Amino acid sequence: MKNIYLYFAIIFISVQMNVSAQNSKNKDHYNYQVREEEGDLNHDGKMDKITVEMDTVNETRPLRLQIFLSQPNGKLALAVSSTQIIEPQYPAEKHGKPNGFQIPNFFIEEGVLKMWSEIKGGNITYDFKYQNGNFELIHVDKLTNNATKGYIDENTIFTETKFNLVTGLRTETDERSDAKKPLDIRKKTVVIKSLPKIQDFKFSDKKLY
Repeated sequence: MKNIYLYFAIIFISVQMNVSAQNSKNKDHYNYQVREEEGDLNHDGKMDKITVEMDTVNETRPLRLQIFLSQPNGKLALAVSSTQIIEPQYPAEKHGKPNGFQIPNFFIEEGVLKMWSEIKGGNITYDFKYQNGNFELIHVDKLTNNATKGYIDENTIFTETKFNLVTGLRTETDERSDAKKPLDIRKKTVVIKSLPKIQDFKFSDKKLY
């Protein structure tokens, strides 16, 4: 009889250990807030909130964007949670080295959520608007330069790309700081079947724009 009790005790302990391990695995480690911004995003006249939090346990230091929208009862409710829109600070493929860019900044201007990110040779700003029950990407503004020596001089050419995803118009303008007018302007219209949603957006999508 004692052996039977011992047998069940071992099974019980084993199950508890597995449950504990699973709970630890699923535990939320996004415990360091990096960004917080407030503004009216769903156009109801009340303050909404966005936060960016870092997982301080995971060695890659991933980041999570969350958007909280105001409700009729006056409280905030989680509308979007994404861990793929911001690149981890120490990507696994870099083997402990940082990604080389600062954590993106978020702004709310005239009901539009703007995400400003550094990219190689410049920066890029995404505009997300809350419509049709989602935050949809409506505009991209990218600024890059062709400097290869690590610094900018009078010969550096800056390229600004403005992409209106609503109309599909994409405009690239080349300029030099000492020039009185643009060196070149290129325009083309792209067919956009559906506007990208923020919950599906990945940090690597910057290559698409």
